Formats: sequence, C-alpha cells, structure tokens
Amino acid sequence: MVDRLIYVVRHGETEWNRGGRIQGHRDSVLTALGEAQARGIGRRLAAEIEHMDEFTMAVSPLGRTRQTAELIRDELSFDPACCVEDERLKEITWGDWDGHTRDEIEEKWPGEQQRRRENHWRYVPPGGESYEMLAARVGDWLAGIRQGSRMIVVTHGVAGRILRGLYAGLKPAQIPALDEPQDAAYRLHRGRFEKIAADGG
Repeated sequence: MVDRLIYVVRHGETEWNRGGRIQGHRDSVLTALGEAQARGIGRRLAAEIEHMDEFTMAVSPLGRTRQTAELIRDELSFDPACCVEDERLKEITWGDWDGHTRDEIEEKWPGEQQRRRENHWRYVPPGGESYEMLAARVGDWLAGIRQGSRMIVVTHGVAGRILRGLYAGLKPAQIPALDEPQDAAYRLHRGRFEKIAADGG
C-alpha cells in the first residue's frame, strides 16, 4: 500500500504577524516579505515534486492562506481546479483575543496568557479554542485523506503544528513546542515529517 505524501505550508508573513497581533479567525494581508516567502516555497516545491499532476491542494479558507496558495500555484503552474478549501484547516481561534496584541490581552485579561502557556492543550480562551479542540477538527481532516494521496496543504502556524504532530503520533505535550516557520514547508511521509527550506530566489 502506497503511503500518503503531504507537503504542509504555513502562510507567509502578514501585516499582523509583523505587528505582533493575534489573527486566529480574523485576517490580515501578506507583507512583501510574506509574498516572497510564498513564492520561494512554490519554487522549492516545483523542484521537489516530480509528478505535479498527481497532486491536489487543500487550503484554509482564510484570506492569508488563500493569498499564499495563489502565489504558490503561480510558481507551480498548478491547476486551480485541483485546489479545495476546507474549514477544518483554519487556524486556532483565540476567541475574544483575536485581533489583540499580547500586551493588550494581558491588560484586559490579566494572568490568562500564563494559564494558557501552562496547559496549551486544554486551555480555552474566552470564546476560543484549545489545542485539543483544534486537534479534533484537523484530525478529522487527516483521517479522511486516503492512502496513496499526494497533497499540498496551505494552513497556519498552530494548525500546521497539530497536523504534523498528529501525523507523526506525537504526544500532546510535544506539539506546542514544534516550530512554525513561514519560509519552509514540511514533507509528511511514512509516519515522519521533514523540514524543507524555501528557495531564496
């Protein structure tokens, strides 16, 4: 049986990333650097993938991921008809904290960020999601990807961590420590994941 082959990409840098503002389910456009990151990942994937016609693309429906996916597709000459958006790939939402900086959160909800840091997996921000809740919907998506599938997934920082961790069978305590670069992709294959740096162009 042929294993799944999945390339996981985080969206490029956004204006809110640069400003230290939490996005969650809210949105912000890519910066010039973010656009360059997306194109660099596209070029690297073009060099990495031999049979592009075997691949489909799954994308979070948020604007920053859609913008990133479009730039990657341009570099790959990838057929947009082979791209599907999926709500389950959206980023974790911090609920009432979405749109705030960490300093603003501390001012309005003193001490709550520390509580979250102490238990990322189960802590639920007001109106938001825990890592555990996100893992349920990302895990549902992953469980539906059949053996032999070839995919490029454009998602987010925490959602990408969760996806990689679930695929590799990591323990919940290990997943929050995974990195979330915007200038690299991850190859998921045979139960492991490997980081692939973007082409600097």
